[in-house]
Amino acid sequence: MKKTGLHSANILLPKGVDMNAWAVVACDQFTGEPEYWQTLEKQVSGKPTTLDMILPEVYLNDNPDKRIEKVNQNICKYLDSGVFEELSNGFILTIRQTPYVQRRIGLMGAIDLEEYEYSKKSDALIRSTEGTVEERIPPRLKIRKDAAVEFPHVMVLFDDENREITEPLYQNRDKYKKVYDFDLNMDGGHVEGYFIDDVSEVLGKFEKLLDKERLIKKYGKQDNFAFAVGDGNHSLATAKAHWNVVKQSLSESEKQTHPARYALVELVNIYDEGIYFEPIFRFVTGVDKQAFINGLKDIDCGNIRVFDGKTFTEQKGACALADGIKATDKYIADYIALHGGEVDYIHGESNLEKLVKATENAVGIYFEKLDKAELFRYVSEKGAFPRKTFSMGEGIEKRYYLEGRKIK
Repeated sequence: MKKTGLHSANILLPKGVDMNAWAVVACDQFTGEPEYWQTLEKQVSGKPTTLDMILPEVYLNDNPDKRIEKVNQNICKYLDSGVFEELSNGFILTIRQTPYVQRRIGLMGAIDLEEYEYSKKSDALIRSTEGTVEERIPPRLKIRKDAAVEFPHVMVLFDDENREITEPLYQNRDKYKKVYDFDLNMDGGHVEGYFIDDVSEVLGKFEKLLDKERLIKKYGKQDNFAFAVGDGNHSLATAKAHWNVVKQSLSESEKQTHPARYALVELVNIYDEGIYFEPIFRFVTGVDKQAFINGLKDIDCGNIRVFDGKTFTEQKGACALADGIKATDKYIADYIALHGGEVDYIHGESNLEKLVKATENAVGIYFEKLDKAELFRYVSEKGAFPRKTFSMGEGIEKRYYLEGRKIK
């Protein structure tokens, strides 16, 4: 049996709650729009909600230690309240409709963190697609190290050009137990889920993706590359960091089955019609706009557009997308180190334009789209893209916290 790093899971779902209030969008979205989270808080107030058990990153500079303490208290309260039911040893087929796509098919399962690495150049079965910033791990780790349950927003891609895994499950979904079906809050669309207990059959299909001849044909070498982390890499890196601490006190036999060794994720075929890549733009504030833009013209950033609040300027360059983003990020970091300012990472062209117009001394930088068909080959050959290169869809399309899994 080939090792893929994928396992079935015991999955927690709430029972007898308002599901529209329960599920909320990933914590790293709308970091420049506190009004989104304020509106959400009002909508779900007084109801069971995963918002009680996460730390939206918009609040990372707003008494985070107290908020983290409250998050872990809430997790314990929810466990003690009996709100959860546990589905044993299976997967959940999840079907998402968003304002932008009619259907995105995913599969909730557990990945083995021993098979995952987030270093830039890795030969692990499960790899990061973008650079990981170590400084972003500690606040998340403060939550996970004391948490009894994880609620994932991680989306992991697999490369199944013949659509032989999730597509047949979708076509035959009526034979499985439906476990949820509801509208998401804050205009997030609709989601439904089915419990899949055909564990051996599903795992066998993933094993076939690692066939030697297939890998050589796709990547030019026998690269045992099963999964690429598309969204939520820093959350998965946090789970890995937590596991690296936990396992130090375990025996070899305990390491094999400890729940912290695994992380619940949504697996999505990169060829699914509901998967499309959007650039992540740079929103730079607190700068001398003209001086910043003049300096940017002196380096090769590839093909970018720069917005000063009134005018869009195209800047052409010779370097490829990944190298252009790397050069842009270095310029921003160097400028801020010398002159001050801040940078944020924004999804959506209209969102960035609105923010730049509303902010004094701000500049927006727009990148081109990444062709999703290039992702696995690029990561196989060169390793991870620069951090914040792409997003899988718009912010509102990100995974909502819904399913959980015990990690203690």
